[in-house]
Amino acid sequence: MQLAERHIIKTTELRFAQIDELAFKSKNLYNAANYVIRQSFVYGWGYINYNEMNRLMKSHQAYKALPAKVSQQILMVLDKNWKSFFEAVKTYKIDSSKFTGRPKLPKYKDKVKGRNILVYTIQAISSKQLKKGIIKLSGTEILIKTKVNPDRICQVRLVPKCDSYIVEVIYHEPESTVSDDKSIASIDLGLNNLVALTSNQPGFIPLLINGRPLKSINQFYNKRKAELQSQLKGSRKSSPRIQRLTRCRNQKVDNYLHHASRLIVELLVAKQIGTLVVGKNAQWKTEIGLGKQTNQNFVSIPHAQLIEMLGYKARLVGIKVIVQEESYTSISSFLNLDPIPVYGHTGADDVVFSGKRIKRGLYKTSVGQLINSDINASYNILRKAIPNAFSNGIGSCVVQPRRVNPLKVKVKGEGLEASHVYK
Repeated sequence: MQLAERHIIKTTELRFAQIDELAFKSKNLYNAANYVIRQSFVYGWGYINYNEMNRLMKSHQAYKALPAKVSQQILMVLDKNWKSFFEAVKTYKIDSSKFTGRPKLPKYKDKVKGRNILVYTIQAISSKQLKKGIIKLSGTEILIKTKVNPDRICQVRLVPKCDSYIVEVIYHEPESTVSDDKSIASIDLGLNNLVALTSNQPGFIPLLINGRPLKSINQFYNKRKAELQSQLKGSRKSSPRIQRLTRCRNQKVDNYLHHASRLIVELLVAKQIGTLVVGKNAQWKTEIGLGKQTNQNFVSIPHAQLIEMLGYKARLVGIKVIVQEESYTSISSFLNLDPIPVYGHTGADDVVFSGKRIKRGLYKTSVGQLINSDINASYNILRKAIPNAFSNGIGSCVVQPRRVNPLKVKVKGEGLEASHVYK
């Protein structure tokens, strides 16, 4: 598995100007090569693949402005973008419902403000400096300290962001073998409760990870951004202050999601759970209909990023991850083992559920039992993914959850006991 060690280079650093100049040169080569490919494709001469493009661009000024190995990587990125476009068009013709519109040709970067990624392979990094724990990029004086084992590094990427650059040191990390543990856990992703974690393991106490801190971060960001945009003159849409605000917001969100995902994986390892099921619906962000304010809050939470974090962290410790379609899991009663149809399938609208959701995030069963609605949905996601997960009955399932804030869990394993529950 490939992981990344990230370094943030801000505008106040001397390295920023050097990296910015390189990213500008990378943009020039990207646009020049993209122009040649687009012209060939639009006028019916066919697509120019990477090998042919590399041969054509070798004499170009933009190609020579960077080390050859770096220029080759830029052309590889462009080639990958075009191949993704062709695959998207092919999929669009088969099933257009997966898209919001017809896929478009890879665009040009802005001529003045545009910047492009740079990729330095291990061959373009000084091996002498690397032995000292320092990354020195070929043809530059840029030095970056790293804690990664030099033998595991495969490349370094310079990624342009709002008002900074992210230096990503990509390295290999061996995955653990898949666990033989029979127990299964399930996750329902939400807003006030970012994560509702349950399991078919007897006596497992469900866990709610507080999502309100993320809401607070996004609400402050949206309010402050609107204030700053109202001060802009003419047709300007951004400013250095807005870019700085966006970077700070993104860093806070990333930090919270990393803490949350780490807490979940540590809990699964401690409880010897070998499989994790995560609920996710297709286009749940674009077709959500929960009201204007709730829509804005829900869409602002990067659930896909959390799923990705859970995926790679789980694989590192040998836990299998399954992403499950979750329609009707919120309105079906887990305690009554209601049927859970799939949205859009024949007969799905005819299914009658025994209970219903009521105020304050509660689900009421047909006999008046109350269960946290997110916990109910999480159990149903598990049941939908693995129908025989509760073959021994649900009598041992716990439905009274505990809530934690991952940022307040300071010690590894902390948060597993009732004393660390935050009401």
